[in-house]
Amino acid sequence: MAWHSTAAGNLGVGALTVGNLIAARSAAAAVGLRPRFTIIQPVTDVTGGANIVGDDVDVFNVTGKSMISPSGYLKLLGRLDCILDIGAGDSFADIYGGKRFTYIYGTKLLANLRGVPVVFSPQTIGPFTRQPYRVLARQAMEAADCVVARDPQSLKAVHDLAPSARAIQSVDVAFRLPFQAPRREPGGAIEVGVNVSGLLFHARKEFGLQADYPDLMRRFLRELTARPDVRAHLICHVTSTRVQGDDDGQVADLLAREFPAAIRAPNFPGPSEAKSYIAGMDFLVAGRMHACIAAYSAGVPVVPIAYSRKFSGLFGDVLGYSHQVPVAGLSTDEAYAFLIERFESRAELAQEIRKGMGVVDALLDAYDTELRRLFLKVKSR
Repeated sequence: MAWHSTAAGNLGVGALTVGNLIAARSAAAAVGLRPRFTIIQPVTDVTGGANIVGDDVDVFNVTGKSMISPSGYLKLLGRLDCILDIGAGDSFADIYGGKRFTYIYGTKLLANLRGVPVVFSPQTIGPFTRQPYRVLARQAMEAADCVVARDPQSLKAVHDLAPSARAIQSVDVAFRLPFQAPRREPGGAIEVGVNVSGLLFHARKEFGLQADYPDLMRRFLRELTARPDVRAHLICHVTSTRVQGDDDGQVADLLAREFPAAIRAPNFPGPSEAKSYIAGMDFLVAGRMHACIAAYSAGVPVVPIAYSRKFSGLFGDVLGYSHQVPVAGLSTDEAYAFLIERFESRAELAQEIRKGMGVVDALLDAYDTELRRLFLKVKSR
């Protein structure tokens, strides 16, 4: 299972890992297999957190040395019957630079050369805007056993770039992340979560976000903490000692000092703990994709700050959920009014989510079917 992670500071990657293991274990059992999994993860993403995957899982850390060493990744490929490659959710693209793409592409190429079937597990595909990324991406997708896109925009990107690739659409496997909703006493405060993305807080202009994100979050927190019936929670979904500007925790600490009435939620040891905390909210505003998915799949009304097409592709195109602050089209004042209006309409949002989960279930079934097909193919070899 390539480009997953057992202990990443980005809990979204952990959510993908747990969700994909759930899907793979179920599909394998359905065709009479008892697999053993190897998580192929970038060593730079590992923070030393809790292992989230189970005792049927081994771990292989990818480095430049291990990729080319005969006793490293090449030896591992000799033990594998197939690879489920999730591309860290959205890293099969040219927007993260050449080094990351080389790793993402290289693991696939070497598997192809060794004859190990590769399935792209549900993920965002692209963008690929320049060479040599476009030609290499096409080669990787056409060589894959199947490419599973997690939204219609990604599926179109596959068809446009690699029309001969076998491709289907599913949805983000993190919808399957297990959680335990906390008990709530009736008549208590309205619990509102605010996930302030460290990435957007420090670099919103890089993503073209029209609203002033730090100002928007401060204004919303100011409103929440002024209401006697509301309890605001600062929730982190990415903690990173390696990339300071990507750390939700530092921003949460800063805002907790500015708004002492807000509750600074603890850093979570794993994605299920984060989802369980989010499940106790009555409303969530979030800049992290998988914090939004955690809320939605737990039935919590959520407003994503949709800074990239991975948000609009899922929440807009797949789920028809229009309650997002878009990249462009809303000033800071308009975005703030939007958040307040959606907060007041949270009961209606919850009804939409209940209907939307039927769409999610059907799309997850499509991926399950693909996994069973793959495992039957492997079983017959």
